Amino acid sequence: MKKTIIVRILVGVMAICLSILALTIAYFFNTDIETKEPRQTIEECEVHTYTYMGRNVFTVTQKNVEESDNQKYIIYFHGGSYVAEATQNHWDFLENIVKDTGYTVIMPDYPLTPKYHYQDVYDMVEPLYKEIVESVGNENVILMGDSAGGGLALGLYEKMEEETVALPVKTILISPWLDVRLENENIQEIEKRDTILNKEALRLAGIAYAGKDGINSYLVNPIDGDVSTLQNIKIFIGTDDILNPDCQLLKEKTDDVNGDVEIKEYENAKHIWIIDHNSEEEVTKQAYNDVIEELKNS
Repeated sequence: MKKTIIVRILVGVMAICLSILALTIAYFFNTDIETKEPRQTIEECEVHTYTYMGRNVFTVTQKNVEESDNQKYIIYFHGGSYVAEATQNHWDFLENIVKDTGYTVIMPDYPLTPKYHYQDVYDMVEPLYKEIVESVGNENVILMGDSAGGGLALGLYEKMEEETVALPVKTILISPWLDVRLENENIQEIEKRDTILNKEALRLAGIAYAGKDGINSYLVNPIDGDVSTLQNIKIFIGTDDILNPDCQLLKEKTDDVNGDVEIKEYENAKHIWIIDHNSEEEVTKQAYNDVIEELKNS
């Protein structure tokens, strides 16, 4: 027991040190991290890249398939604590979604901290969302994101509702980071089981993303937004994820004001387990199939 505690402490300290190192390097070298489309995805799907407000936006579609009348568009925000670019797992996940649904995925390479802060991110994704909705119709748009990208997706939803902009037909959040302050007292118990995330390392990234004035903004912490307006929000979360308690809290707050948030919880599942396409675990396969079903029923 004592050995397990020591190992957890060492892992936690290492995670914090690595986060500090990554943030420090990015800050002092003014690093502008960008996502690159992998060769495999280009070979398996049609990937088009265009520049929007100085950043790349990737559209991923099936090869040799004409656009259908019931075409849907998924605006996808990748996770990475607002610090890291999309990983190979993200690309593989989106590639599978495109193949299994026939939908088009639009993934913005939004600005990352510490060079940029939440205002810079919304300055890009808000007008992009509006242009997409105006072009294809909100009834054909699904908003989606994982981890930090899930928090961004919900924050954008709340901001669009506040501005009376047409909302997506459905919003799907995978292990969303809803509160960068991570003050929920129920996190402590789950920390013992979460082998992926470290609370203090996340908090450092959250502070950097919030910048000087955003630590209490609902755009950074969408759990503080007007949850009474939330409609057709689907959350996929594991029981062994320290972000789970805030998902449950959002559900409670939403139920109290007649909002519409549904949580699909999976026993013993870790953070963003769904996007690991190589996993042979039944909980991963089941959750992925559930996501595809939600998408097809949009």
